[in-house]
Amino acid sequence: MDLKESPRKPPRKRAKRSPVGASPGTLVADPNAAKTSMTLTLISPESYRVIENAGLADLADQRGRWPVIWLDCVGLGDVDLIAGIGATFGLHPLALEDTVNVGQRPKVDFFEDHAFVVVSMIDDAAANRYEQISTFFGDDFVVTFQERKGDPFDAIRKRIHYSQPNRIRTRKADYLAYALIDAVVDSYFPVVDSASERIDRIEDEMLHATAKHQVRALHELRRNAIALKRALWPLKDALAGLMRADVPCIRAETKVFLNDTLDHAIRLIELVETQRDMLTGLIEMHLSLSQARTNDIISLLTIVSAIFIPLTFLVGVWGMNFDPASSPWNMPELSSYYGYPAALGFMAVVAVVMVLIFKRKKWL
Repeated sequence: MDLKESPRKPPRKRAKRSPVGASPGTLVADPNAAKTSMTLTLISPESYRVIENAGLADLADQRGRWPVIWLDCVGLGDVDLIAGIGATFGLHPLALEDTVNVGQRPKVDFFEDHAFVVVSMIDDAAANRYEQISTFFGDDFVVTFQERKGDPFDAIRKRIHYSQPNRIRTRKADYLAYALIDAVVDSYFPVVDSASERIDRIEDEMLHATAKHQVRALHELRRNAIALKRALWPLKDALAGLMRADVPCIRAETKVFLNDTLDHAIRLIELVETQRDMLTGLIEMHLSLSQARTNDIISLLTIVSAIFIPLTFLVGVWGMNFDPASSPWNMPELSSYYGYPAALGFMAVVAVVMVLIFKRKKWL
């Protein structure tokens, strides 16, 4: 018999790290990293400008001419370009190293004139793949680094494009950084809500009938919940660090909005914790229901066997080779005209009586 092998997940790719003993701040590109491209957004209360496929010359030319500039870098494959960006904005080399070496724990670091925030964004919920978003911001600039194309920043870009002045266009760079971090945090809610709907659907299916695929789905959801918790807990700590920080690049009015983002992160953690508890309970319930179903089947088979035991005995007795002509005690019913239907009727009566006894004892 051919057994089909269960599909295996491809091996997880490891990020390229700096060589052992290398100087702190050494940038080593992952060979699988995408080529770096830059989009420069220039923001003022009255107008804005977007430069696609910007270069270092554009940064040097526009720096200081606009109240706030946002440089969005997609792809981490060009370490020379990333080093040039760091030199233009005065970014700390250790923070740039953490930017290139993805897989960092969500955190916040403060330097002399800028802050560095690392958050995890869900890149592919089905594959349980996360992407690191690194954000630098100072008094008049925000620099974001993404591993791949695709982000939850479209709403922020639309707000920048609005003709009427809004907070993003009238406030400093710390508010823009808050808006970007808040968008990443809020992008978790659709994933968590979708998982909750799937959990409820599986629970309804289990109450109707248990199946093997339900256990696999529950374990997959529980694994995803653990991954979400692993990403959200340090994110909450990073947001709390931004709230407590007493640095010039984060203003008091922005901390009010950061507190709202912190509340969102705490709410997400509570939802994920609730989901994990529910999944643990559903796995245990599935096991209990499966065992109960097995016990019911065994009980039914036992009762059927118990009914057939006396019938088998009677058939065995009547099936013996007796000769009624040699003695009247040698099964005289064997020569009876209605012996066969009478035997079947007697066995049916025995079976019915046993069923009634089992029902009276509530075994059926």
